[in-house]
Amino acid sequence: MIKVSIIALGKLKEKYWRDAVEEYSKRISGYSGFEIIELTPERLPDNPSVAQIETALSNEAAQIIKKIPKGSRVVTLCIEGKAVDSEFLSEYICNAALTGCSRITFIIGSSFGLHESVKKLSDLRLSFSKMTFPHQLARVMLCEQIYRAFKIGEGSAYHK
Repeated sequence: MIKVSIIALGKLKEKYWRDAVEEYSKRISGYSGFEIIELTPERLPDNPSVAQIETALSNEAAQIIKKIPKGSRVVTLCIEGKAVDSEFLSEYICNAALTGCSRITFIIGSSFGLHESVKKLSDLRLSFSKMTFPHQLARVMLCEQIYRAFKIGEGSAYHK
């Protein structure tokens, strides 16, 4: 069985986001070991300079890299990532398990994204859309898509 991790910068503030993620976490746990690792994003002033943003992203990258499990396939969520359909994600997760990979780690950065050093560790750079979504919604969407990927893999009608 493959283990799935999400490393995310920041906490889910509103109860409805936490409830949604908790529901999908329960569902995913029927297919996989599943964990969400929440890290503290760097604090920045209201109008940060490019240098301040770069420093914050670098500091966040150091936190993220420490938490990536050894031997894990890494999927980063980033705007320049590949837009894929649910079937692709299902194949990606199922094929990882079939090729002997025991872990997949998805990474959601802070509001300024991810440092290039984290992106370079990616086996897949993933984008949900060219549109911008709140990080809290992105986490719910990712959990739902991971659950959907397992349901597709088993041939369930959930995906229809």
